[in-house]
Amino acid sequence: MQIHERRFPALLAMALTGAVVLAGCGQGQAPQQAGGAAAPQVAVFEVQAGEVPLVLELPGRTAPYLIAEVRPQVGGIVKQRPFREGGEVKAGELLYQIDPATYQAAHDSAEAGLARAEANLYAARLKAERFAGLVGIEAVSKQANDDAQAAFKLAEAEVASARAALAKAKVDLDFTRVTAPISGRAGRSGVTPGALVTANQAAALVTVQQLDPIYVDLTQSSAELLKLRRDLESGRVQRKAAEELPVRLLLEDGSEYAVPGRLAFSEVSVDQATGSVTLRAVFPNPNGELLPGMYVRARLEQGVASGAVLVPHAGVSRDAKGNALVMVVNGENTVEARVVRAERSLGDKWVVSEGLAPGERVIVEGLQRVRPGAQVQVAGTPATPAAPAAN
Repeated sequence: MQIHERRFPALLAMALTGAVVLAGCGQGQAPQQAGGAAAPQVAVFEVQAGEVPLVLELPGRTAPYLIAEVRPQVGGIVKQRPFREGGEVKAGELLYQIDPATYQAAHDSAEAGLARAEANLYAARLKAERFAGLVGIEAVSKQANDDAQAAFKLAEAEVASARAALAKAKVDLDFTRVTAPISGRAGRSGVTPGALVTANQAAALVTVQQLDPIYVDLTQSSAELLKLRRDLESGRVQRKAAEELPVRLLLEDGSEYAVPGRLAFSEVSVDQATGSVTLRAVFPNPNGELLPGMYVRARLEQGVASGAVLVPHAGVSRDAKGNALVMVVNGENTVEARVVRAERSLGDKWVVSEGLAPGERVIVEGLQRVRPGAQVQVAGTPATPAAPAAN
């Protein structure tokens, strides 16, 4: 009993000491909670004005550089088809051989007709020359001389006609060999050996397309074209020379075509159905990667805009009306909402032409923690030291 009485004063003293310590800690933390939360920290992008390339991304489709639909110019039975479907052919290479038997016979007959006409001409010439000498001494009548001269002229005409017939027969005989009019890639054959074809038939035997180089037909709206002209007239955009306009191509899978192309020409009229203008670009296609009819997108630099700024995509949002909106940190580290004009996207940034001045700071990280009028702490600047805790 005496032992417990000795320990009681010591335990009481320890309890009082702990209470004093807890009270002191509570008094030190109270001002920090009352002072509220610290200003949120954000990352900013400092705006700088300069020359920005005017890059348009336009949709388009590939088209053959040259295309030839091969049709027969004489009728007959197809004897052979030596080319390979889908393969490369050279200009003048044999594609189809039509049975030449009847055309060879017609050619030989025309040759014989020419020989007969030339023999008649020889006899008529000798007679005309003889009569021309005899009529001077009145050995023959003038009428006989006139008949001899007329027969000579008729024989000359018959020779010319026979030569034309021979030339026509030779052309028909040559047309039995259906050759490639251009170099390129042959498509699917419309006939097989043994088929009967007719001259100038509606259906093509095969289509040959030259794919290196290859065209890409792009479409640009007339509204964009008018805006570009106004910007050029006002001086906001400086036009680049047509021969300096490189064109980059994006394929259907999103990859970029390795070889740049060039702008060939721009259409002079607007399509009434679509309200767009066609631009044609030419691209090298040595490996045949581009095929006719492929959907692509092309990036075309049409000029350089002065006084525009670039803002990262992360710093631009949209309000309820669809207007482009950015959050700007002023000199007092206060957030301001700013409506801007974001004309187009260039890489991972927006091209902003109105609403921002050089040197202003746009929030690109921490937007979800701020609101207009709030104080923020810009990343990288020293924080305001906290007040010391009261003891």
